[in-house]
Amino acid sequence: LAVEWGSGAVVAWAASPGGCELVQSTADCTRRWLSSVPGNLRGDTEELLLDDNTIRVLGNASLLSYHQLRHLRLAKNRLELIEPGTFLSSQDLQVLSLADNLLFTNYSLTAAALSALPALRTLDLSGNRLTEDMVSVLVWNLSSLESLSVARNIIMRLDSSVFTNLTQLLELNLEKNYIFEIDQAFEGLQRLQRLNIAYNYLPCIVEFSLTQLRVLNVSNNIIEWFLALESDDLFELEVLDLSHNRLLFFPVLPRQSKLHSLLLNANEMSFYQRLPNGTSLADVTVQFLLIDGNSTSVTTVSLWDEVCHSNLSSLRLLDMSQNQVWYLPEGLLAQMPSLTHLKLNQNCLETFHLSERDPLAMLTELDLSQNQLLELVGTGDILPNLQLFNLSTNSLRALPPGVFTYTRKITTVDLSRNRVDLCPRPAVTGEAESPPCVDIRGVETLTHLSLAGCGLRGLAGHPFQGTSLVHLDLSDNHQALSGDLEWLQDLAVTLQVLSLRNTSLSSTAVDFSAFSSLVRLDLAGNSLTVFPTSLEVLKLRSLDLRDNCLPALPPDLAWTPLGKSLREVYLSRNPYNCCTLGWWDALQRAEGLDVPDGLEVTCSYASRTLSPRALPEPVVRSCRWQTADLALLYLVLALPTCLTLLVAFAVVFLMLKQKLLKMVKSQCGVSSPY
Repeated sequence: LAVEWGSGAVVAWAASPGGCELVQSTADCTRRWLSSVPGNLRGDTEELLLDDNTIRVLGNASLLSYHQLRHLRLAKNRLELIEPGTFLSSQDLQVLSLADNLLFTNYSLTAAALSALPALRTLDLSGNRLTEDMVSVLVWNLSSLESLSVARNIIMRLDSSVFTNLTQLLELNLEKNYIFEIDQAFEGLQRLQRLNIAYNYLPCIVEFSLTQLRVLNVSNNIIEWFLALESDDLFELEVLDLSHNRLLFFPVLPRQSKLHSLLLNANEMSFYQRLPNGTSLADVTVQFLLIDGNSTSVTTVSLWDEVCHSNLSSLRLLDMSQNQVWYLPEGLLAQMPSLTHLKLNQNCLETFHLSERDPLAMLTELDLSQNQLLELVGTGDILPNLQLFNLSTNSLRALPPGVFTYTRKITTVDLSRNRVDLCPRPAVTGEAESPPCVDIRGVETLTHLSLAGCGLRGLAGHPFQGTSLVHLDLSDNHQALSGDLEWLQDLAVTLQVLSLRNTSLSSTAVDFSAFSSLVRLDLAGNSLTVFPTSLEVLKLRSLDLRDNCLPALPPDLAWTPLGKSLREVYLSRNPYNCCTLGWWDALQRAEGLDVPDGLEVTCSYASRTLSPRALPEPVVRSCRWQTADLALLYLVLALPTCLTLLVAFAVVFLMLKQKLLKMVKSQCGVSSPY
């Protein structure tokens, strides 16, 4: 028994004979391979967790010992039957999870057991292969329910008989079924606030009249039309998710609502008041034929201006990304004075107008990326609170003059994959008129800037003067670097993340030492043949050297300031020499350093590509010879020759000793005394 003191309370942990963990009034028996409910737990247990076991039946005596049970979880078992008297001793049960079982087999008997739970508030029947008729039987007498989930079943059609008695229901989850028709199924649920019908097969929603609903999720259906009931009643609707459907038109929303989030992304939506050929459809109406049993009715709607009839003054998030919008109706945005997030990316916009007539004073995020923008038009005091501006992947060549003068809170700008130049633009001989450029000088709040793939050429001057950029992406600009990095010196103190990927960087003379604040540097996809020595004094935490021409790294790299601060380094796809891998071994031993692509790092030896992690022994021996000290090698090779010559000289000398002595005497001409 272990006792832990905290916040003045004692938490007791113990193990029951069945292997369950007991924490105060909670018994956790998850994943114990139990085939029945343990009967030897504490009698005052209030929460019993039996998920991921093999229980098939809850018998009448299964819970007899647990009179104070409030919370019971039996998800992911093999439960086929709950006998009618199972819960008679657990009348206070409030939360019951029966998800991912086999309750379809004996659902009528299980329904009788559930009807004995007068205090039940939350019930999860997800993943039990239930039809709508089975669900109706199971929940018939559960008038106390506040939250019900029947997700991941085989429900196809809902009518007023399914949820008749659930008068207290607040939340209903029907996602991932096969629902294709709903006929007044929710009319009696007067307290329902959250409804999830995502991932079904609903073709349309007409005469939407659930005024009490606050959150409606009908994403991932096949909805082509959404038409709210024509009424001046106030709808409590706050969040409407119609994403990933087949909407053709902007939805006809309630005239009065509290809507603050409208998700329309990934549809087929456009506006048709003006067509690309100049035709106007402003006065054209559309008629809907509504068939209800034997009665029919016709509703006439002017879709082109119907959005103007809805009060969108509380809307804060509008997501219309991934549609077919090529223009916005005049005055549309003017109806949304509270809008803070506008997403129009992945559409067909060619022009976007920013004007004082569409007051977006509260807008903090504007995403216009992946359109066909040729021009951004804007005048006056626009977007004063904008913080994130995404214009990537368009065809822009310039921005409105002084556009950043009024965006006094801008922090992030993405201009990547446009054909823009930065001011001041280097002079080009023969140009009659200087082409347009984007001026970000003096934008003090700007911290993140992406200019990837903009075709920048020979940056010079001081394009970043007066900014405090922390993150700068210049990747995929093959002609941006023409010599040193003098034009980046204005960011030497503040810059922390710099990407120079695919910029044709090859000069080792490029000096990075001034950028003392850098923590991430991306030099991948260049032509570096020698590791830039100026990097060794930096304290980077991440360095990317992939796809270069490096045969080796400095052998003492691990002991430099750079090596001691690095936490990750990418090294693959370089032609490393297998015989000069001392640096690799040092990096492998460096504490706290990770090489995420280490398994992809290779080296070359005699036209062979090998892994430095497991070099063959013959290669290792051969490399030792190739990298040995030449002076020592020459000495070893010359020593036997010298010894041989010395021995030969000694032998010759001994053999010719007497003759040599006589020769010397005869030459000297001096007689020896006797």
